[in-house]
Formats: sequence, structure tokens, C-alpha cells
Amino acid sequence: MTQALELVVTAKIVSFRNPLYAGLQVGLPCPPPSTVGGFLAGAAGGWDRVPEHTRFAMTFRAAGSGTDLETYHPLGSPGVSTNITIKDRDFLALTTLTVWLAEDIDFWERVVRRPVWPLRLGRSQDLVAARARRVELAGGPGEQGHAIVPDDLAQATGTRMRLTTAVALDRSRTRWNGYRYAALGGRGQVDTGLATAGGQAVALLPPVHPAQLAIAS
Repeated sequence: MTQALELVVTAKIVSFRNPLYAGLQVGLPCPPPSTVGGFLAGAAGGWDRVPEHTRFAMTFRAAGSGTDLETYHPLGSPGVSTNITIKDRDFLALTTLTVWLAEDIDFWERVVRRPVWPLRLGRSQDLVAARARRVELAGGPGEQGHAIVPDDLAQATGTRMRLTTAVALDRSRTRWNGYRYAALGGRGQVDTGLATAGGQAVALLPPVHPAQLAIAS
């Protein structure tokens, strides 16, 4: 058995923009690992307080989706004004993100119970609620369900996506990886090495800390 910290994060509205579409507000069906890493870093008070080896597993569910309008502020050169525009924005409603952390459990338990900054997921205006509890994970396969898993995982189903795993602090470099996600839930068994008592497969994803993107001097 492996002890882990299980975080359940709920929000009424979230929106995850797909950066592969320049100039468009195309939404993703689930949060990229880098976004969840940013959520954890915000709770901790910044990336300098986050262990560099931090990894986690996650599942994500949304009860609904839609499109609304959002004010868009294009970036321009210093001193150059840009025109504010209105664009469609894809959003997900009544969402639940579950995260499992198998290392530094005491640290993350303190962080979630007393976050340094308000808890947000994705956009700065999308506040969330989170609760934490310790659980035991068993070795062996489990149901894929709504897990975000590596795309090379045997027997995994769902949409194959390129998602951001880590983003440099100055946003000059990004690490991309392949993942699979079944928005309606994958019913098959996958062997990720760990599973919850309820049979949910727990797939630990690659590290998300920006330090891995630092350029060696």
C-alpha cells in the first residue's frame, strides 16, 4: 500500500485555453498538468516553495460546457497600444478535479489547508474550493475513468492530446507531452501501477516544476 494525499478541487466555471491555436480561444476538455502545477504553486506561495520533483495523478469531470464572450487584450510591444477585442470563450461548468500526491504529503496537506494565495484553476478569476484527505493506494490496475494518463499507456482510450507539462518562469520554454483523456469516462482497465480503494487507476504524470526547463550555464 502507498499513502497519498487526495485533493478534491471543485469549481462552478473553469476555462483552459489550448495554446496550439494562436489568436483563437479554443478550449481544452481538461486542465493541462502545467495548469494544475500552477494551482499547487499558488497555494504554496510560489514555485520557489514547491519541491522540484513534484508529480501527481489526476482525474477531471465536468457536468456541462458552453461558450460565452470574453474581453481579449492582445500583447503588444512596450509603448505600443493594442486594440481590445471580444472573442468566444469555451468554458466547463460544475467541475471536479481530483489530484493525488504521493510525496511530501505533510507539506501539501498544510499548503491546501492554509493556502498562501487564493485558490485558482486556469484563469485568475476562476476561484475554486479544495479539500484534502489522506488515502491508501493499492498496487495494480484500475478503471481509467476520467483520469488524464500518458498517451503511451497500454489499453488507454480517449482523445489523444498534446498538453503543456511545464512552463518556464519567464515563459520562454515549454515542455509538451502526449496524454489521453476520455471526457465521458474510459470504462476499460489500465495498469498504472496504483489504484484507489474504489478501483480508480492513479497514473503519476511527469514532473511539472519549471526548474527542469532551466538552461544550464
